[in-house]
Amino acid sequence: MGIRSRVNGGTTGISVLTVAALGAGIWLIATGAQATAPPQPSTAQAFGARAAAPRAVEPPARAAAAPLPASRPLRVTVSAAGIDAPLTPLRLDAHGTLQAPPARPANLAGWYRGGTAPGARGTALVVGHVDTDDGPAAFHDLGSLKKHSTVEVRRADGRTAVFSVDAVEVYRGDDFPDAKVYGPSGRAELRLITCGGGFDRERHAYRGNVVVFAHLTGSG
Repeated sequence: MGIRSRVNGGTTGISVLTVAALGAGIWLIATGAQATAPPQPSTAQAFGARAAAPRAVEPPARAAAAPLPASRPLRVTVSAAGIDAPLTPLRLDAHGTLQAPPARPANLAGWYRGGTAPGARGTALVVGHVDTDDGPAAFHDLGSLKKHSTVEVRRADGRTAVFSVDAVEVYRGDDFPDAKVYGPSGRAELRLITCGGGFDRERHAYRGNVVVFAHLTGSG
């Protein structure tokens, strides 16, 4: 299952962007491992969702930090989801499809080098497999993230870009909000994307995608 963008310009710099499949699901079929199926975000983590408890007060969004100069990202860490993955640059193939990270090693994610570098002004794109033929992969637990979780991206300039999660949403493949996910931004933003939305065993494919929206709040 891919992700198609019809954003003109913006973060992709091209009119159409397709992201290669980021999950296999074969191991789920072979093992029937429903207990280890990738977690999916609840509606409480979506934009505009109210606090689950009537008197619960959601923490205010963290203030956006000034964008950093562009620098190659080396590693993404999301402690709340058990993610600590090296990053490899990804390019477009001859058909305009953004390459998926190699399936091995499983703990590998990628960033779109033709777009914004994480931490710089604009919308940076980082993608990872939810699983491979052998089992869970780097972004298997991405859907478990909650609002205000912290995402860190270590960069080649020695700095670490620190992001705060604004929302975690899941979309069906035929209803992917291109402009919302890929649209340009005047501040430094980050999208983390993997497959999700449940697994269709008849089609041997995930039904959609999990998308984490985050903005830069600081650096170290």
